[in-house]
Amino acid sequence: MASGQNHSMNDANRGPVSCRKVFIQRDYSEGTNVKFQTKFPQELEGLIDKQTFEHTLTTLNAIYAEAEKISGRTICEGCFACLTAYLLYLCIETHYEKCLKRIAVFIEEQNECVWIPQGLLLTDPVERGLRVVEISILNEPSGRS
Repeated sequence: MASGQNHSMNDANRGPVSCRKVFIQRDYSEGTNVKFQTKFPQELEGLIDKQTFEHTLTTLNAIYAEAEKISGRTICEGCFACLTAYLLYLCIETHYEKCLKRIAVFIEEQNECVWIPQGLLLTDPVERGLRVVEISILNEPSGRS
């Protein structure tokens, strides 16, 4: 369930920033695969439209599902890695890593084109341990000094 909380973020790249945050929690209703809730949080009402929010979360969920899908390619990848004492991973990028890069690019594009112009900022779930999607409300201070 999404919850609005106030936090102070001190990021080395951005300096101290204090703004309100909304967290979209993981959805464990279908198991432990990475999937986030698509229910529109009340805290974002009037800040962004529901279709944009749902499109972003649905796309993220689809890419995570693709990353975790078992295929002939991922099986071969694992077998070759085992045969080479996992040295293969020094030479190639795994299917999962490629999907994580796609997610990072997607989030960056969404931030630039959609979210930042609305005064919001999406944080890549990888930066939060794949536990939540963090949405910062940039024009609302957290209330802390």
